[in-house]
Amino acid sequence: MDARKPTLSLGPVLYLWDGPKWRDFYCRIADEAPVSHVVIGETVCSKRLHFTEPFLVDAIDRLESAGKQVILSTLALVTLERESHYVRALVADSPYVVEANDLSALALLEGRAHAVGPLVNVYNAATARLLARRGATSICLPPELPASSIDAIVSQTPGIAFEVLAFGRMPLAISARCAHARAKGHIKDNCQFVCGEDPDGLPVKTLDRQSFLALNGVQTVSFTCQALLTELHELAFQGVQRFRLSPQDCDMVAVARLYEDVMAGRMDAEDALQRLRQAYPAAPLSNGFHHGREGAAWIARARNIAHGAT
Repeated sequence: MDARKPTLSLGPVLYLWDGPKWRDFYCRIADEAPVSHVVIGETVCSKRLHFTEPFLVDAIDRLESAGKQVILSTLALVTLERESHYVRALVADSPYVVEANDLSALALLEGRAHAVGPLVNVYNAATARLLARRGATSICLPPELPASSIDAIVSQTPGIAFEVLAFGRMPLAISARCAHARAKGHIKDNCQFVCGEDPDGLPVKTLDRQSFLALNGVQTVSFTCQALLTELHELAFQGVQRFRLSPQDCDMVAVARLYEDVMAGRMDAEDALQRLRQAYPAAPLSNGFHHGREGAAWIARARNIAHGAT
């Protein structure tokens, strides 16, 4: 078990927000959010770079001035030559740590200190150790892992910082086709950036009208929002060093403060959950994957569990 106190991190914005909103979001994160690391950059669709690239340098400068450690994210799926050139240039030219979100980026980063994002399938300690030998210094584990797998991976892979997704809709799949555009009568090559109409994702329902998933351009995410507030102390006891908050279209500063208060013992996790539901009412909370159940499930925890107990 690592004795260092866990911290909060912020994952990349996965949705299409217009440039000024995206910039203002990071400015507020820099000034007000109690997070130690911020992953920034386009992860889902290279066409969205048009909106955010003009503001990237200013956002990074603001975050660094506030003492945040900046990490640049790579694309999760490279299908075009221009995307290949973009990722190669990002890896070659970046003065910052780069987070790999697909295997092609991992190949480019071999031998150089880097991070591994939750879109890379790290399902066992042998994989984690292999990535560490190739230069990974931190790994954000996939959100579908149960607590038993997290415990096994962390305990069997010393010398690397592990992170788990503690808040946010869970990334489930990514495709070369854009179901979001198709749902609104467009094709990917002429999408007209309709995903920007849904800054928190486009909910998908089953034939019997039950909420199921959410579309985010070429990405599919969960309809529910993973929330591991009641599990923070147990994960910290296992040696997890960072808890990742994935940006949703809500007050992420308020979300971060709730997590910080629970981690510091200033607020009971159950009370924080009630406030979290108020801060992000757009989707029900879930923690099923963590407890070995279906991801959309909510497993209530008994109050006043001792730190480290199961």
